[in-house]
Amino acid sequence: MIRLFNVYYPTRTLVLLVCEALLVGGSFLLATACLLGPGGSVVLINALVYENGLLKIAVITAMTLLLTYYFDLYGPRRTSANWEIYFRLMLVLSVLSFVLAGIVYRFPDLDIGPYVLVAGVSLLTLVLVVWRWAYEWIIVLPVFRERVYVLGSGKRARAVVELLRGSRDAGMEVVDWQGESKAQGRLDRFAAELRAFRKHRPSIDRVIVAMEDRRESMPVRELLELRVRGVIIENSSALMERLSGKLPLDGLNPSTLIFTEGFRMSPSQQLFRRLLSLTVSLIALIICLPFIPLIILVVRLSSPGPIFFSQTRVGQRGRLFTAYKFRTMREDAEAQGAVWAAKDDPRVTSIGRFMRSTRLDEIPQLWNVLRGEMAFVGPRPERPEFVQWLSQEIPFYDLRHMIRPGITGWAQVRYRYGASLEETKHKLEYDLYYVKHQSIGLDLLIMFETIKTIILRRGAQ
Repeated sequence: MIRLFNVYYPTRTLVLLVCEALLVGGSFLLATACLLGPGGSVVLINALVYENGLLKIAVITAMTLLLTYYFDLYGPRRTSANWEIYFRLMLVLSVLSFVLAGIVYRFPDLDIGPYVLVAGVSLLTLVLVVWRWAYEWIIVLPVFRERVYVLGSGKRARAVVELLRGSRDAGMEVVDWQGESKAQGRLDRFAAELRAFRKHRPSIDRVIVAMEDRRESMPVRELLELRVRGVIIENSSALMERLSGKLPLDGLNPSTLIFTEGFRMSPSQQLFRRLLSLTVSLIALIICLPFIPLIILVVRLSSPGPIFFSQTRVGQRGRLFTAYKFRTMREDAEAQGAVWAAKDDPRVTSIGRFMRSTRLDEIPQLWNVLRGEMAFVGPRPERPEFVQWLSQEIPFYDLRHMIRPGITGWAQVRYRYGASLEETKHKLEYDLYYVKHQSIGLDLLIMFETIKTIILRRGAQ
């Protein structure tokens, strides 16, 4: 896996992106050469160089890759059937065709040449379908997959096995794991497999250690022998952190947090992150200013009550502050006390549901960012009533208060809205990953993915 912006991406996903960038650019370049080349090299050079044809092709390539990303064709494999990949690919090419047609209709000078865009999209359709088919066939070949043995037998080992089997893009195949067998039985089994390994060296490229109690049962000598023979030995927590983008709470202990890398940021980095939050918030506020009167009007007309909604939240180092939002619920929404918002919550007004899904209700929190109570990126601030309870129920919950809370965050772009104790636990794992790996690059990545989350209207209720 390759680490970019403090996030790990499967190598094959980045290879897929680079190859498709070359295929998109090459398709339009070939279409230009075929249609304009017969007129002479002067015509072709004039179109590509002097009329900025190469720049136009580069922009089209970037647009195509962006659309492909927004249709989840570069993210973790979520689709259950190959036909859905091709269906989304057709959607990408259809949207690209409409966008290019609209641009050329409005600005004819941006066309590369007569029928070049039509020929380019047609050629690209054939090329991408064939390429995706070839890619899906290549990545399942044994030579391109690591054979993994999971050493362990309990809840943690099962979680590792399920994660690997569900992470198609990771390129790892679980050849075996110890299941629910007894301790002595699993050690005997591992010793037998080690003898087979010595004889044939066929089976294992990586061993994932996912044992519940290592003090008495870890086969140290066998693992050391495998390590010397070239097999990768890896801790399950490190693997799960890389693949899932979160810090698993199961098995996490204070010594792991103390001695691990991360959980620190230099004063200069904190200053740059603060300047980034201020800059982005000011730009967002300027962009939103024309829409604020309209939002105020629809909130006023949707239901009786105030325009703005203020609420006490827990900020950095446990300090309390007042967070502001546009009101999206009825005025008497919490007459019976504080409760989490639920899916299809009847307290949410009709316009409020739209505002929540598009995050328009969060605009007033830009003021909290300017005041220094929040950052643009960080864990979402929670209410004091819930924080006290969650701190008792979930270990390490208070660690999310090490930094300023944010309008958007790693948990918001990677997980759905948390409306239960178990879902809050999962969101905390993403928050802890962010606290551990916080950086300017990760903040920029979260801002970029937030745009996708808003457009696709994910993660709110």
